[in-house]
Amino acid sequence: MKPELRVSLVQGDTRWHQPAANRDMYAEMMAPLRGRTDLVLLPETFTSGFSNEALASAETMEGPTVAWLADQARALGAAITGSVQIRDGDGVFNRLLWADADGNAYRYDKRHLFRMAGEHERYAAGRDRMAVELHGWRVCPLVCYDLRFPVFSRNRFDVEAPDRFDYDLLLFVANWPAARRHAWRSLLPARAIENLAFVAAVNRVGRDGNGHDYAGDSVVHDFLGMPLVECGAQPQVVTATLSAAALAAHRERFPAQLDADRFELRD
Repeated sequence: MKPELRVSLVQGDTRWHQPAANRDMYAEMMAPLRGRTDLVLLPETFTSGFSNEALASAETMEGPTVAWLADQARALGAAITGSVQIRDGDGVFNRLLWADADGNAYRYDKRHLFRMAGEHERYAAGRDRMAVELHGWRVCPLVCYDLRFPVFSRNRFDVEAPDRFDYDLLLFVANWPAARRHAWRSLLPARAIENLAFVAAVNRVGRDGNGHDYAGDSVVHDFLGMPLVECGAQPQVVTATLSAAALAAHRERFPAQLDADRFELRD
C-alpha cells in the first residue's frame, strides 16, 4: 500500500448539454495536476449536467468521452473518475467511469436513482458496487444519491478481501443542489466515521439548465470525519494527501469493525 495517496477534486461549473465544451473545460482544469496526483475526481454527469433530457444524446462505451477519459489518465499519469450517461443495450445508465494511467478501465452503474427528479423513470439502475485497487489502496466509488444509503456503502472486514476492509477510501461524485447542502455536509463525515475510512466527494458549482443552484462543498474527510480540504462555491481544484499509516493506526486503536453486524444486501 502506497504510504501516501494524493486525491484531487475538480469542482467545475458544468455546461448544460455541451459534452465537447465540458471535456475541454475539465481537461484545462486538470492539466496542472500532471505528475502531481494519483486520483482525480470529476462531478456526476460531467459532460451534460444532471438532466433527464440528456438521454437522447447518451454516448456508448465506444463514444468520445470514454476514449477522452483514458487519454486524460495517460496524460496526467493518474486515475480519473466521474459519471456520464451511457447507453448500453436497451437502457441508459448513469455510469461512473474509472480509467487509470496503466490503461485499466472500470465502471459502476448508479444503483440508487433519484426519484424526486424522475431519474428512476428514465435511467436503468445498477446493482452491485465495486472496489478498485490503486497503488495498494482499495477504493469504492459511488454516485450522488448513493450517499443516503449507508447499508450499500457499508465497509466490511474480511468479506471482499481476506483480513482487509472492503475499502480504504470511499468516493462520491455528485450533482448535489445547494438546497440540500446540509444533508451533504452532514452525511459525508458520517460515512467516514462509521466506515473507518477516508471519504472524498466532488460536487459541481453554478446553476444548471433546470434552474438548480449548486454550492460546491467538495471535500475530503479523514477517518474521524474531519475535513482535510474543503471547497467553496466557485470552480477550483484542490488536492489532499491521505496517509496509510494514520489510517492503519486509527483502525488499530479503534477496531469497531470487530463488533460490526453481519448482513446480506438484497435487491
